[in-house]
Amino acid sequence: MPGLDDDAVDVTPSGRCPTADGVSVAYYDMGGTGPPLVLVHATGFCAAVLAPLARALGDRFHSVALDLRAHGRSHPPPSGDFDWHGFALDVLAVVGETGLERPVGFGHSAGGAALLLAEQARPGTFSGLYLFEPVVYPGDVALTPMFDNNPMSSAALRRREVFGSRAEAIANFSSKAPLNRLHPEALAAYVDNGFAPDGDGGMRLRCRREDEAAIYAHGFSHDAYRHLADVRCPVTLACGADTDEFGTDFLSLFAARLDHAEVVVLPGLGHFGPLQNPPALAASLAGSLAGSLAASPPGSAASSPVGTDGTPTS
Repeated sequence: MPGLDDDAVDVTPSGRCPTADGVSVAYYDMGGTGPPLVLVHATGFCAAVLAPLARALGDRFHSVALDLRAHGRSHPPPSGDFDWHGFALDVLAVVGETGLERPVGFGHSAGGAALLLAEQARPGTFSGLYLFEPVVYPGDVALTPMFDNNPMSSAALRRREVFGSRAEAIANFSSKAPLNRLHPEALAAYVDNGFAPDGDGGMRLRCRREDEAAIYAHGFSHDAYRHLADVRCPVTLACGADTDEFGTDFLSLFAARLDHAEVVVLPGLGHFGPLQNPPALAASLAGSLAGSLAASPPGSAASSPVGTDGTPTS
């Protein structure tokens, strides 16, 4: 991945696969040596932003990342429904397509929720999870999707979709919060892969504003919290010490419902921690997942059937 002043690197997917509900999902083999690791990004980003993390883990894990539906090079759902169980279908499709046997998983924000929902839908898919501030509403009854008066959806609808050049996009994001806190390689990866050339020398956002707004509207409408006890693999719940999102109060509630959980706080980081300091995340993740692998080594994946809504059928 490039730095801010280097030429753009447009990452090509290693492959595509269909989900159970008909979405074409792009995935990326990010290399490395060791047990398989699935990387899942946060809302509004794309797989490529986790390449610096994958590289920092390259001597310990073989990483595979995916673009969640409507992000990067993955297609939006034909139905237009952004229920977050669809993200679980994206994860399960890639795990199946690539033949990964009980990989470990890393998820950031919405990516963390996607991994939880995937493991709940098909128990035994993962041998361990490291979730950085997963978006989970701490209630047994999920909320109705909130399209109105939702500050995150409103912000998404105001997002700038077009820039005149790559340089203009990077200058814009690097000058204002929160993306000015990102590691230069992560920011460059976002611009180079979260945007597409528009044919006139400019860049257009791949994740449509309306789609991102709908994703945020459904953020507290899934039932991962109610089914946390169904997650039997070891789980690390991490947050940044400077977060203003899902800190230790939330993570402790989640941990109390899990069989094998630990809460980790990383100093100097906020909600965008995995993109702020990939080496620090890599060190924490490697230490936590090493224990998961020792307790539950990779083997044959479970094969519980999953419906098109991402929930178990038996």
